[in-house]
Formats: sequence, C-alpha cells, structure tokens
Amino acid sequence: MDDLSLLQWPAMLVNILSVWLLTFPTKHMRHAGFLLSLLSNTLWVAWGWHAHALAVIVLQFALAALNIRGIRKTD
Repeated sequence: MDDLSLLQWPAMLVNILSVWLLTFPTKHMRHAGFLLSLLSNTLWVAWGWHAHALAVIVLQFALAALNIRGIRKTD
C-alpha cells in the first residue's frame, strides 16, 4: 500500500469530526464543521484521483458545493 492509499484514513477522520461539529448549536462550531468538511472533500478527491474512483470525486464536488452553501448560510 502506498502513501496516497493511506489518505483515505485521515479523510475519514476529518469527515467524522466535521459532521460532529455540524451538530453543535453555536454558529462558530458549525462554521468550523463546514470548513473541515471542505478539507475532507479535498482529501477524498486526492484519494479518489489516485484510486481512479470517479464516483467518489464527483460526490465530493457535489458535497463541497453543499458545504460552501452551508458556509454562506452560517455567515
């Protein structure tokens, strides 16, 4: 297993943390959750590119668009 294959593990952990932050009632924590979710999207796209997983890449771009919408709504 090469280094880029291992990228899925930090991507998963960042994703879990971001969703946990999105459950907080405070605007600041939800905003942080959306930002971390964008980081997770980026990590998943990098992993998907390496793994030739086109569906994962397309999904992450769609989720990133929703995260950007969430960031705008929390501002």
